[in-house]
This record gives sequence, structure tokens and C-alpha cells, in this order.
Amino acid sequence: MTKALIIGGGIAGAVTGMALRRAGMTPVIYEAYATGADDIGAFLTIMRNGMNALEAVGAHQPVIDAGFPATNVEFLDKSGTRIHLNPMRSGARTLKRSVLYRVLHDEVARRGIELHHGKRLVSASVVDGRVRAGFDDGTSADGDLLVGADGIHSTTRSIIDPSAPAPRFTGLTIAYGYTRATSFPLSADAYRMISGGRAFFGYTTAPDGETWWFSRAPELDLATANRQDFVDLLADDNTPAAQIVRSTDDLFITNAYDVPETRLWHNDSMVLVGDAAHAASPAAGQGASMALEDSVILAKCLRDITPVPAAFERYTAIRRDRVERLVAESAALGSGANRRAAPPKPEERHWLYDHAIDWAAPVA
Repeated sequence: MTKALIIGGGIAGAVTGMALRRAGMTPVIYEAYATGADDIGAFLTIMRNGMNALEAVGAHQPVIDAGFPATNVEFLDKSGTRIHLNPMRSGARTLKRSVLYRVLHDEVARRGIELHHGKRLVSASVVDGRVRAGFDDGTSADGDLLVGADGIHSTTRSIIDPSAPAPRFTGLTIAYGYTRATSFPLSADAYRMISGGRAFFGYTTAPDGETWWFSRAPELDLATANRQDFVDLLADDNTPAAQIVRSTDDLFITNAYDVPETRLWHNDSMVLVGDAAHAASPAAGQGASMALEDSVILAKCLRDITPVPAAFERYTAIRRDRVERLVAESAALGSGANRRAAPPKPEERHWLYDHAIDWAAPVA
């Protein structure tokens, strides 16, 4: 049975493991972090297309159970006036990243897939016809192929192509936070997206009454950035944004990067999935969903196409145009020039949300 070494135990790595197991392979996952992963304070939405990918490998129900839905996306300007209302495509679920990791890791364990923590990749090469991965603790592992699901700062990407460009800073600093305050209009049935005068802000209220929010601002110094910076950026708007931030005790602040194009997604024995291949700015909210699509399409290609390099080539051909279009559109949505532009119309996003994967259908 083909043994696949999966580098990274995040969203893409866990689901790649499930998909490869379903395709008849033996996946083993190697996660760099001892217990979890970075950006653990953030939350995310798995869009309809991402949920479809999970359903293709029978992993959708735990995510449905752990998350909550929203029916609409409401866009407001800095005066608080509604400028647009987009119905959500059915099936999207919102949950904290830490909860999603736990749910996926529980599912990985339930399916009997090995997952090793504290294994940070430092090298990979072909030895006697097999891939050997070396880790920073001095250990190594051999397999028939290697999948780099190690995120935007991927070591695997640099091994496949030492000349690959570094991730590009988008010029945006992102904050996430949670509050149980109720002194502002809650938003239990919609995501409220506010195009502020100096920063973008979005929030929704979970079923337990806790409000989850994020803000995208022009670059701040991460060494000193704090809650007051975001309050100040949002204070001049006639919206609840500044009040929501002010009521939040702990913020999680990070810079946003993307990978607009990766020249080489694979060599004969190694391949990239998710952010390792194509990280998008968070503006379109599609990073996780695109990674899930990658995981399932890669597994189908390896199931149906031989030899392995041909399967990698077909996977890349299927995925490249779609994900690079998403990266470009997401970068445009988050740019300073377009931050206050009219939101995309629902019909303009059908190519994203209506993407469906039929596990049983053979890959041509």
C-alpha cells in the first residue's frame, strides 16, 4: 500500500490524510507544533464549497456539529447605512480555528490515521527510490510520496523550488476578538461587514451570545499594536465597531500574507496543497475551503492516475487556474483602493461557492 508522508497537521493536512486513506493509501501526518498550531485565536468560515469537499470524504458532520450557520452577509458603510445584503450560500459553517483543529484531529484518530506532533520538517530528498523527510528533532521518515501541507511559510515549497518567492505581505494587519457585551446591536443571523473610513470591520454573534469580530487595517507595528489602535481607527465611524473592540479583553493580532503564484507545485515525489501552494488574503474568506478542495482533488488524482508524477501534474492542472483567480480577487478586495468599493454581487461568486466534488467520479 502506498505510504504518504503529510507535512503539516492543520486543515489541509488532516483532510488530505482522510482523503488519501479513502483512496486506499496509508497516510502519516507530521505536525510541527507540540499540541496545536499557529493563529489559534482566529475564527473562520468553511464556505459551501469547502463543506462539499468535506462531505466528499465523509468528514462534514463533525464540522456541522461544531460550528454555526449564518443566513446573510450585510454590508454597511461608515455611517452605518446598509449598502447591500447578500444571502449566504447554504451550508457554510463558522467556528474557531482551534475547534476546527480539534474536530479534524479527532476524526483523523477515529479513522486510525497516525498523527505525530513536534515534527518540524527541515529536509526532504529521495533515497533509494523513496522520499525521506528529516525533522528538527533528528528523526526521519520514509514514504512513497510527500504532501506539503505546511502552510504559507512552507518548507516543502522551498525544497521543491529553492527559488520560490517568499510570501508577499499584503499591507494589512488583522485583529480577531470575542466579546460577551450586549451594549450594541447583536447579529445572530448575519455577518455584518462594515467598510469604515480607516479600517474594515466584520462581526457576527454566535448562538451562545458571544460576538465574534475581525478587523483589517493598514499595516501596524506588530510589536506594539494593541486594542486602542483598532479603537482609534474605527472611532470616527457611526457604527458599533469601536464599541465592540473596546468591550473586548483579549485581541489576536497578526499580519496578512499571500502567495499569488507558485511556479512549481510538485516534483516527481513531492506536492503542495493549501496555503503551501496558494495562500490568499483573508478578504474573500476562502483559504480553508480552497485547501479542502485541494486535499480531495489530490487524493482522487492519486487514486485514478499513475504514475505519481502524472497524478501530481493532473492535480495541478485542475487546481491552478481556480485558486490563482481566487488569490487575485481576494487581494483586490482587501486593497486600499477597493476596501470601500461595492461588495461582489451573489451571482459573481457562484464560481466559488457552487464548486462540487463527486468522489465517485473518475478523474479523466
